[in-house]
Amino acid sequence: MSKEFTILAKEGEAKRGVFKTVHGQIQTPVFMNVGTVAAIKGAVSTEDLERIGTQVQLSNTYHLHVRPGDEVIKELGGLHHFMSWNRPILTDSGGFQVFSLASLRKIKEEGVTFSSHIDGRRIFMGPEESMTIQSNLASTIAMAFDECPPSKADRSYVEQSVARTTRWLIRCKDKLEELNNKEDTINKHQLLFGINQGAVFADIRKEHAKAISELDLPGYAIGGLAVGESHEEMYETIENTVPYLPADKPVYLMGVGTPENILESVERGVDFFDCVYPSRNARHAHLYTNFGKINLLNAKYEKDDTPIEPGCACPTCQRYTKAYIRHLLKAKEMLGMRLCVMHNLYFYNHMMEEIRDAIDENRFASYKKDKLERMNSGNNPES
Repeated sequence: MSKEFTILAKEGEAKRGVFKTVHGQIQTPVFMNVGTVAAIKGAVSTEDLERIGTQVQLSNTYHLHVRPGDEVIKELGGLHHFMSWNRPILTDSGGFQVFSLASLRKIKEEGVTFSSHIDGRRIFMGPEESMTIQSNLASTIAMAFDECPPSKADRSYVEQSVARTTRWLIRCKDKLEELNNKEDTINKHQLLFGINQGAVFADIRKEHAKAISELDLPGYAIGGLAVGESHEEMYETIENTVPYLPADKPVYLMGVGTPENILESVERGVDFFDCVYPSRNARHAHLYTNFGKINLLNAKYEKDDTPIEPGCACPTCQRYTKAYIRHLLKAKEMLGMRLCVMHNLYFYNHMMEEIRDAIDENRFASYKKDKLERMNSGNNPES
């Protein structure tokens, strides 16, 4: 068994576990709140995140390398000290920018040459550079540097891309081991997660999962999903991949997703999630409730003197009304956005707590059914 990950309960493929790190334990399944540039968009503070049950923050290697600079953050004591956050942090490797900045990059075996989206300067990043940056950031979990091919890319391109990602993963592992042994490294216990790729080709996913499993890493991610394929294709890909990853290591589904996506993926054996949906939707007044999403800008809420969701224990719902928050949003007051983000992140974090309790009590199947039925019941106030 993995020394970091302990499975406490199982129901079908759904797992309830605990992942031990140098920055504390992570109860799984877990949703990681996305703080790309070392902050959750929406003026949400560390104290806010602690209050709403955030276990893990996710930050982005590429963005922090560009600004303020990973060496600056290292000089200031690492990302935990910089952010005043003492719980686990996962850093994305920058590999997704290989995909998302397609018009600005050139891929070679050594790595990728980017044009900075901020000032246009040329940046080179390969496995060794990504590991060095993440070591400077001193995150809890470092993600391997990979290429994320489009989900609909042709087979020959995906095969070449995945083979290169495997070679890059070996280089990442070697480099991080070297960095963890350096005297001036802040976090000498930084963990590396490998990333499975393969678009929607089941056989490529399977063979890649088997190949990277041999490296015996602390955890494994499924990348390259939620980038254009259907939900059915995504679920099928998870089903085709998870059985070929180590059963005693956590599985992280990158960039996913909606509450429904999370429930379906937990059922298929996924342990870690991250997504910008809750904070991004909140900033546009789209709020999650147990009866579906509501749009707080709708005129019907102008005089609504009730919380976003009656019974919700988040700090926003405990004190503020829809009418007041809607007014703040209309007036472009930052507080409105902050209160919405706090509610949505609480909703996600609390849902994960419910999922963990349900697996512990061997009732996840009924919990999932009831949760989805309620969210799609038509009792949504928007209906």
